[in-house]
Amino acid sequence: MAWNEPGGGKDPWSGKGGDQGPPDLDEVVKKLQERLGGLFGSGRRGGGGRPGGGAAGPFGGVGLGVALAVILLIWLASGIYLVQPAERGVVLRFGAYQEITQPGPHWHLPFPIEAVEKVDVDRIESFRHKAQMLTRDENIVDAELTVQSRIQDPADYLFQDQDPEKTLRDATETAVRETIGKNNLDFILTEGRSSIARDIEKGIQGLLDKYHTGLTVTSVNMQPAKPPEQVKAAFDDAIKAREDKERSENMAEAYANDVLPKARGSAARRLADASAYRERVIAEAQGQTARFLAVLAQYTKAPEVTRQRIYLDAVESVLARSSKVMLDVAGDSNLTLLPLDRLLQSAGRSHSAAAGAAETDAQGGVPLSQDKGSQPIPPRPPRDLSRERGVRR
Repeated sequence: MAWNEPGGGKDPWSGKGGDQGPPDLDEVVKKLQERLGGLFGSGRRGGGGRPGGGAAGPFGGVGLGVALAVILLIWLASGIYLVQPAERGVVLRFGAYQEITQPGPHWHLPFPIEAVEKVDVDRIESFRHKAQMLTRDENIVDAELTVQSRIQDPADYLFQDQDPEKTLRDATETAVRETIGKNNLDFILTEGRSSIARDIEKGIQGLLDKYHTGLTVTSVNMQPAKPPEQVKAAFDDAIKAREDKERSENMAEAYANDVLPKARGSAARRLADASAYRERVIAEAQGQTARFLAVLAQYTKAPEVTRQRIYLDAVESVLARSSKVMLDVAGDSNLTLLPLDRLLQSAGRSHSAAAGAAETDAQGGVPLSQDKGSQPIPPRPPRDLSRERGVRR
């Protein structure tokens, strides 16, 4: 008998009877509305009315809208992020680079539309590199250096190079071998360390910029290079010999700096004395010439008077330095008394003064035979025979 006939079996869709059929779709929707209404406080209280009746429909729709709005606000608020002072924010839209944000609060479209990767650009990374390399003069040297770097361009650092740190190490290896291979061992072991470090830093930075790693080299500190252990003793001896050479050169230079100024001063003093002596001799010669020309002019005008005057001056200058007393007593019978003691004392003082002046001139470079205070002695004039005959009478 059919289930819908009188007295027939149970309705399989009513949920009653022994057989369980599928649930009613309207009942499922009503139950869902009741649960949402209870969640947001919009369900009816008490037992009045039928659960899920017509009055509960509008409240259920409002609760669902509020829930969606809250979820949307939470989703939008998840796009707020803060970039620290030492960081830079790299914004990605669907995985592609969009922009770089500076320190401070920012907002981006939330996941899954946009994402932000923060990169620390102030952190200094360092590593040590050590290797044996061949120099230009075909010697082996142990070089050790420390390279420090930081991120300069976050976008290049994240997207242009797959492994920037490995690229940095490879660039360091290349730059070190190239720079060491261009220099001799002596230059590397002595004064070339600072210049070699600068060349290595330039080489590393050039390779990093070429591959767009986004890294910048802040410093390259090179340790003193050392020769291999097998030949270290020979190199130490060579270094000691070089130091001895430099010390000897410094001592010689110090001695030269002490002696040369003194020699130059002595030479300058001698030149000045010679110049002064030349000027004095020239002035004296010019003075004697002028005096002789003046006397010659007077002699031309009055030869006898000038000759007599010259003779008297010459005799006076000679007798002034003599200790002998000469008297002309011709034709005079009077007794003449002379203060011989005073005359001798005066003549002695004059003679001493003349001798001292001659000695001073000899020490200054003037010949002893010259006397600055006396005139040249002219030839003695012919004797006056008439006067001599009168004296004999």
